[in-house]
Amino acid sequence: MSDDMQLDKDSKTDQDALAEEWSAALEESKKEGGARKSPSANPVELDELIDEGSKNAKTNPDLDVILDIPVKISMEVGATSISIRNLLQLNQGSVIELDRLAGEPLDVLVNGTLIAHGEVVVVNEKFGIRMTDVISPSERIKRLR
Repeated sequence: MSDDMQLDKDSKTDQDALAEEWSAALEESKKEGGARKSPSANPVELDELIDEGSKNAKTNPDLDVILDIPVKISMEVGATSISIRNLLQLNQGSVIELDRLAGEPLDVLVNGTLIAHGEVVVVNEKFGIRMTDVISPSERIKRLR
């Protein structure tokens, strides 16, 4: 029973010390006129971040955190607009004309964002896409604007 009392006393002492540290930090913050500003918090252009990000991408260990996040990848052969009347008249064997020429590269999209162009290939009796042109990260950002 005395061990339990000693543990309670120690945890109260730790809590009191922590509370004192927080109140001292808050007082210091109030004296300085609010939250402290980080010396490295300078405004930066988006293009500068992109350039820096591409330099650090291979050496930044923080990047490992997001590497296993799944993303949706899709290939777009082409697109077109049709009326609901024509849509309802479609049946087996109907042909829809797309906005692309035959042999033109497909768009490769990740979460709806164009990242590359490619061509259809067959590998082990399955369809695949061979990347013919990968869009740089800075170019992708420019397209978002």
